[in-house]
Amino acid sequence: MRIRRPRRVFAQVLTAQVTLTTGVMVLATGLFLAPLSSQLDDQAMRRALSIAQTTAAEPDLARELAATAPDAHGPVQADAERIRKATGALYIVVMDTRGVRWSHTNPAEIGRHVSTDPSRTLAGRQVRQIDTGTLGRSARAKVPLRDDRGRIIGAVSVGIAYDSVHSRLLGTIPAVLRYAGAALAVGVLAALVLARGLRRRTHGVAFADISALLDEREAMLHGIREGVVAFDRRGRIRLVNDEAERLLGLDGQAAGRALDEVLAPGRTTDVLAGRVAGADLLAVSGGRVLVANRMPTPDGGAVVTLRDRTELELLGRELDSTQGLLDALRAQDHEHANQLHTLRGLLELGRHDTAVAFVTEVTSAQRTSAEQIAERVHDPLLSALLVGKAAIAAERGVPLRVSPATLLPDAVVDPRDLVTVLGNLIDNALDAAAGHRRAEPFVEVELQAEGSTAVLRVSDTGAGVPPELRERIFAEGWSTKAVPPAPADGPSGRSVAFHRGRGIGLALVRRLAERYGGMARVTARAGGGAVFTVVLPEALAPPADSPGRALTTTGEPR
Repeated sequence: MRIRRPRRVFAQVLTAQVTLTTGVMVLATGLFLAPLSSQLDDQAMRRALSIAQTTAAEPDLARELAATAPDAHGPVQADAERIRKATGALYIVVMDTRGVRWSHTNPAEIGRHVSTDPSRTLAGRQVRQIDTGTLGRSARAKVPLRDDRGRIIGAVSVGIAYDSVHSRLLGTIPAVLRYAGAALAVGVLAALVLARGLRRRTHGVAFADISALLDEREAMLHGIREGVVAFDRRGRIRLVNDEAERLLGLDGQAAGRALDEVLAPGRTTDVLAGRVAGADLLAVSGGRVLVANRMPTPDGGAVVTLRDRTELELLGRELDSTQGLLDALRAQDHEHANQLHTLRGLLELGRHDTAVAFVTEVTSAQRTSAEQIAERVHDPLLSALLVGKAAIAAERGVPLRVSPATLLPDAVVDPRDLVTVLGNLIDNALDAAAGHRRAEPFVEVELQAEGSTAVLRVSDTGAGVPPELRERIFAEGWSTKAVPPAPADGPSGRSVAFHRGRGIGLALVRRLAERYGGMARVTARAGGGAVFTVVLPEALAPPADSPGRALTTTGEPR
């Protein structure tokens, strides 16, 4: 049967770890046993040398060798056997300078010449070796035998049975294998635990699927029209897709860095970092309105999704303006009905001259107001916005005045930006003036051109903005509009709080101003109320008759 290779990640990792652990243990055991054999041989030869040196140092051995003949019952044989039995050596051979044995384990060998060359020893050298003799293979040592005058009169050869050395080596192997087996078992158990954990983490996917999953993830993350930012448990950016880079204004080097290093402090940073809790949180980044949702991950990190709501927010505000215009038209419809009834009555009474004067007065008042705005503000979108807002303001009982100082003769580079700024300021001013009890509430708009710079001022007769809140009202999510469930603690009984769906208008105004290199601020109005001033450099195009030169409102070069 053919052995099939495992496909799952955890199975392949387990197989690789077990194979690697087994190979390492076999290699380690071999590396341990290989020098052990040499060490045991060396120890045996050292022991034989020690016995030979001790035997040669016997004071009577040299005299007995010189005074007697080789004899199985002689004193040399007796001393050698005594020492052999005491030390456990395989043999102790005493020889003369001719290489004739005077002692041997086998008495029949006494008087015969030794089987190995003793010339090196008889020359005064000590010899250690593993060799084969008449008693088989042994670890042996040879030392010269000297008399009282130091002359060499023979040699002593001692052998240690090699079988005992081999048996010691074999006796060590079971213990080594037991330790190796225990280490292997621990390694296999650790590999199994690791593989099980890996199985849970990889959900049983195969190695071949990982590459496809990564490719699909990259295609999905960089292809969707939502921003995705992933953080690790220490708050560093782990992943950011193309849409998130576009929405947040990040470069391609954001991955691996802390969020505070790539984004300026503010609500957007707080929302991404999880310092603001909630779902569908609004934030403003680079003039864009974003909806953020943060989802924690099991490893302690988080994934934040970002949706661009800029166009939807603008459409919503346009819809609000349209709804206001419809309400104003509905009110004007009732007013026109009353005027038509009056006109009909005058005609039925035969007062034709009075009827003509009445119609002329009504139409001229409305025409005069629209014409005055168009004369001062040449851009059609801005003038139409002012006319529409004036109708809404009149319906709410708050007159919208255009300041006599208003003059915006030059063409606007991007009228939509000015419409966004002016519309937000007027809406907020109407809310403030209508919500504050004053005998004659009103909202005043002033538009001026200072060269290529547009200056917008909107003042109201509302409660004003306390000095400590004049910066905070431009933050994303900050609103002073009433929230029913919250207690009234803001100025003039209005609740001041962060809440979803509010606090985007003024933040957009400041972001647009900063994008033009200008500024947005709020000050107190003389007599009560607030004055919002927005400066937009390079928002106006140069006059057509003098390209490249920006003129002031007086016509002088700037």
